[in-house]
Amino acid sequence: VQLQASGGGLVQAGNSLRLSCAASGRSLSDYTMGWFRQAPGKEREFVAAIRRNGGSTHYADSVKGRFTISRDVAKKTVYLQMNSLKPEDTASYYCAAGSRIILSQIGVAPSYDYWGQGTQVTVSS
Repeated sequence: VQLQASGGGLVQAGNSLRLSCAASGRSLSDYTMGWFRQAPGKEREFVAAIRRNGGSTHYADSVKGRFTISRDVAKKTVYLQMNSLKPEDTASYYCAAGSRIILSQIGVAPSYDYWGQGTQVTVSS
């Protein structure tokens, strides 16, 4: 599967952005889809995921209650709605897909097989 992320930009703190990840190839239902982010000088960190079986969602504590991951299977697109953005959310955001991810590994980047290019999100204070 090929992934194409978009929707990043420059916003003020408190505002919102919606990221999109368009997939080509197999159905999104065949994959657990995740969003990760990486700030300069920092390691890539888990943000959110939606499981292929049943579509349950999972979030990092730092974004819980502010970010929402969703998917449109017909459009083969995964979204990350980001509300109440903070300067510490500034990073490159990456979408990823994996077909055999167990729940305990859902936040682990090497568990994912496919990655899109990053889209930059910059939040000014």
